[in-house]
Amino acid sequence: MVSTESLLAFAAMSLLVIVIPGPSVLFVIGRALAHGRRTALATVLGNLVGSYVLVIAVAWGLGALVETSAAVFTGVKLAGAAYLIYLGVQAFRHRKEMRAADMAAPSGERRGDLRTVLDGALVGATNPKGIVFFAAVLPQFVNHSAGQVPLQMMELGLIPVAIGLITDTLWGLGASAARSWFARSDRRLSKVGGAGGLAMIGLGVTVAATGRAD
Repeated sequence: MVSTESLLAFAAMSLLVIVIPGPSVLFVIGRALAHGRRTALATVLGNLVGSYVLVIAVAWGLGALVETSAAVFTGVKLAGAAYLIYLGVQAFRHRKEMRAADMAAPSGERRGDLRTVLDGALVGATNPKGIVFFAAVLPQFVNHSAGQVPLQMMELGLIPVAIGLITDTLWGLGASAARSWFARSDRRLSKVGGAGGLAMIGLGVTVAATGRAD
């Protein structure tokens, strides 16, 4: 349904937007530093699920409501910001419980993978950058004369999700590799876990302060 030209043009636009680290990328890095590789990868998966929820919302008209209504946009943004701050506070509070010996155990034993995916999905679905991009940019690449507009949008939405899978995974693996080096010392591991928590708190504050691009 979607022409090759539109697919390539939207892929180029998506790549330009995604390579600039936004809330989702910084969230993945923060989780990698605070909890390790397995949590980072589960967070990446959740972020992508949340991002595609935005695609579906835009495709079926809900995205336009969020984008055009200042009240709805602010409510979604503040919900995501509050959850980021909550997760950051939790990571910072428990930083001293982190021990180098714990690195030998799977991260999933310390935090359920499903819960981590859901955390990432919530952050991805309330990401202001994603809301604006999908609501304002995605519809421009749809061929309205061809019909089935929602399906075209959902097809196009798979492109940034695929790009995000690659780039976010690389960010997460890089951050978790740095954490592994810090894990050689309990003290260093505690500090990097605290840094990850502070990064998420700072990110939440930044998201809350971000205005609409009107």
